[in-house]
Amino acid sequence: MSADSTPGSAESQADGAAEPRQELNFLMQARREKLERLRAAGVEPFGYSFDRSHTATEAVAALGDADEGPTVTVAGRLVSWRSQGKTAFAHLADMDGRVQLYFRRDEIGDEVFAQLAEYDLGDWVGVRGAMMRTRTGEATVKVSHVELLAKSLRPLPLGKEQMVDGTLVRYSAFSDTEQRARQRYADLAVHPEVRALFRARSVLTRAIRSHLDGLGYLEVETPVLQPLYGGAAARPFITHHNTLDMPLYLRIADELYLKRLIVGGFERVYEFGHDFRNEGIDRTHNPEFTMLEFYEAFADYRTMMSRVESLLVNAADAVRAIPLVGEKVPTLVTPFPRIEWVPSLSQAAGVEVMAVSDAELRTLAERIGVPKVATLSRPKVLDEMFQELVESKIQVPTFVVDYPKELSPLAKPKRGGPAGITERFELFARGKELANAFSELNDPIDQRERFEAQAALRAAGDDEASGVDEDYLRAMEYGMPPTGGVGIGIDRLFMYLTDTPNIRDVILFPTMRPE
Repeated sequence: MSADSTPGSAESQADGAAEPRQELNFLMQARREKLERLRAAGVEPFGYSFDRSHTATEAVAALGDADEGPTVTVAGRLVSWRSQGKTAFAHLADMDGRVQLYFRRDEIGDEVFAQLAEYDLGDWVGVRGAMMRTRTGEATVKVSHVELLAKSLRPLPLGKEQMVDGTLVRYSAFSDTEQRARQRYADLAVHPEVRALFRARSVLTRAIRSHLDGLGYLEVETPVLQPLYGGAAARPFITHHNTLDMPLYLRIADELYLKRLIVGGFERVYEFGHDFRNEGIDRTHNPEFTMLEFYEAFADYRTMMSRVESLLVNAADAVRAIPLVGEKVPTLVTPFPRIEWVPSLSQAAGVEVMAVSDAELRTLAERIGVPKVATLSRPKVLDEMFQELVESKIQVPTFVVDYPKELSPLAKPKRGGPAGITERFELFARGKELANAFSELNDPIDQRERFEAQAALRAAGDDEASGVDEDYLRAMEYGMPPTGGVGIGIDRLFMYLTDTPNIRDVILFPTMRPE
């Protein structure tokens, strides 16, 4: 391995820092030359498989407190290297951790030891050897066999590392957040804390599945390509099916198909769905996102509040157990606070918002900073005002309940409440929407009227309004039992639990503008 391959060198920072393109090309060319020299020596630089017995963490654990331990085979990337004549030390990192490697010329032979000069940081290697403890006390593999598993032809943006008061401190050479999102593979390779974050996300979804399965819910799959879009107010992505010669929409929500299953006799269903909305990209929005929706027959929105509380507490406990991530997870105290939609907005606006005229409402919305008010429908103006005056101010998990009918075309009317109010709640925390739920509308006649009202808004220019879904109405006419339904944005929930400020940092491959 060449002298400039040590962490913190120009090579280790290439692609992550502001390296000149000429220098980057030189470094990549040098790696290709090493590749050719290895092949000329009969070494295949891209292996087929490797029989690993231990992860790095398991290998360290196998040594325990002893000075000598069992023989192990481990595999991973080379992330540090220092040569000392006839010996060399390196660190190998895998998904779980890292372990030190110790190479001796007289142990692995002159030829193989000489070939180590052609290795680079970032190369994948497999080694076998007995565990030992060095004079500094570090658990180490005394290498007796080494294989090159994959040559790294592009230098990873590795940073400097040093021990400070017994703690390993890492100085990242890959700090540009946009480049890290574009090159998530490199971000994961050099930042163990990012790998821990996405492992925690997997733990989150697994915990939710386990919780819902334990309540008797059935996980199902519904269409991503749909002849009509619905279940939310959003602009869809449109595609075309060549054989059928018809437009199709990427789903904006799973709701209408899941409720068809309730009609069909499945009493508790859920789906982790990839949904797509043709909207802007910002700190809380990505055009492709993950939504959990679950529906329960014979339940209403009060039942679903209890379901959401228990699910979130369980999920938070699971994420809290993940190292490097768990310390950020807040303690959730139930029951969550509850506030009503209309009174909270009226109080914040200083006027009874449901009683004012359209003109007065638009004037008020302009005054508080809602953009392009003239182009918005009355329901959209109300929604934007609520986001600005109420939603953005909510910090602890809080249920906002009882929404206006014009904002909730799929929710049942409020029992015993004023006209025009529905049984709906949304859960907010730290200014973000985490969940949305209804006592689901199961009257097909009322549903048709609401669909037609949405279609009128769409015809008037509201491209987020839905149309009339005749097949869904037909399903409802067969009879849908009383049903409670919930949608939870998994990306935003995970952002809240891990105190992550930008949605692209919790999505492995977020949508990005072209480079």
